Amino acid sequence: MSEFACIAPSVNRRNVQLSQFINLYGCEIGDDTQIGAFVEIQKKRASCRRCKISSHTFVLRRMDIEDNVFIGHSVTFINDSYPRATTAGALQTEADWKVESLSMPRNTTR
Repeated sequence: MSEFACIAPSVNRRNVQLSQFINLYGCEIGDDTQIGAFVEIQKKRASCRRCKISSHTFVLRRMDIEDNVFIGHSVTFINDSYPRATTAGALQTEADWKVESLSMPRNTTR
């Protein structure tokens, strides 16, 4: 693997095509999946089998991606139902966010 890829030892993967400049940690990448350049996949969820995750994509923690899913270039997911930077005029901290679980079902493209 390239010196330009950061893949944590906790990442499970088999027969996966990885590009350079990626960050993978605490996740599972399903068999026969392609991961494009500049992709980050965070922890605590399994990613799909036979999927293509295109470049410049951010897949955050606690997100399920089902099998046979295509995620296009520059897709960014959020996992907060009410994203904002401040509460009552004060800058929020990580403790202010409620992380939601997300699921990306198969066959959602037209």
